[in-house]
Amino acid sequence: MTTAELSTLLVWGALAALTVALVAFAVDLARRTEVRSDARTRARELATVGGPAGAETGAPAASSAPVERRKAAGIAMSTTWLGTALLLVAIVLRGTAAGRTPWANMYEFTLVGSFVALAVFLGVNLRRDVRFLGAFVTGLTAVFLTLGLNVFYVAATGVQPALQSYWLVLHVGVAIIATGVFTVAFVASVLQLLRDHRDAGSPFLGRWHWLDRVPGAASLEALSFRFNAVGFVLWTFTIIGGAIWAEHAWGRYWGWDPKEVWSFVIWVVYAAYLHARTTRGWSGRRAAWFVVVGYACVLFNFTGVNLLFTGKHSYSGLNPGA
Repeated sequence: MTTAELSTLLVWGALAALTVALVAFAVDLARRTEVRSDARTRARELATVGGPAGAETGAPAASSAPVERRKAAGIAMSTTWLGTALLLVAIVLRGTAAGRTPWANMYEFTLVGSFVALAVFLGVNLRRDVRFLGAFVTGLTAVFLTLGLNVFYVAATGVQPALQSYWLVLHVGVAIIATGVFTVAFVASVLQLLRDHRDAGSPFLGRWHWLDRVPGAASLEALSFRFNAVGFVLWTFTIIGGAIWAEHAWGRYWGWDPKEVWSFVIWVVYAAYLHARTTRGWSGRRAAWFVVVGYACVLFNFTGVNLLFTGKHSYSGLNPGA
């Protein structure tokens, strides 16, 4: 077995681990909802017994309510760490097999971007409990890895002369980190929209009791804003670094290449979001939809621009212009 084949095998292993994590996170949300429902029922029963009379009849105290167990959450976190570790090793082996930095095409960008999203989720979880994001982060990364393995995969080879530069590490590396951060922010904003509509009395979402187990819409919005602020700074560096690299490689800073145009569109959307929220008072659903639109642009820049257009950034290996 070659190093490249071992790398691919480890990606499949990471995908399997993340799928298990996704199921475990979903089970945890469902069980926490059941526990909360049981606790409410018990509280109503105690209130009915209530008062001194309840004490005389030996009614159980509220402290005897069942303790919430989160074994599923423990399994989910363990398998998420395992999947992330397997993915990291797969990325390193991919770079070893190719003899270069392992993020020069769509397949590798998918691997590293998924790893960053997972790393952001796990890193933040070390400081505060954000396990409520787990089902969605692992779900998205599992989808991305599935696409990478089945649609975007290309053999591990060298790169074009224009990519043989330290800017491949800086420019593309920072772009991937920004994409991973935007991914987690997107998850928080989607949950914000769902929670906000449920709290507003949506008859459909009213049956989604698991939404009671995520923070309120305002907390989710604040969390998304912090992630997006970090991602925006990283994306700003991505555009600046790309312009410098373009001048070195092609003798011009900007040429309205499709990838350059859509990278700028992403920057404008997130800049407008940050400006509207901080200076214009935009909040709630309007801010969340801004994030959704911004992330849709990120995905199109990664997929649509690479597959539908031909330009100087056509390095996917999947189209005739690559």
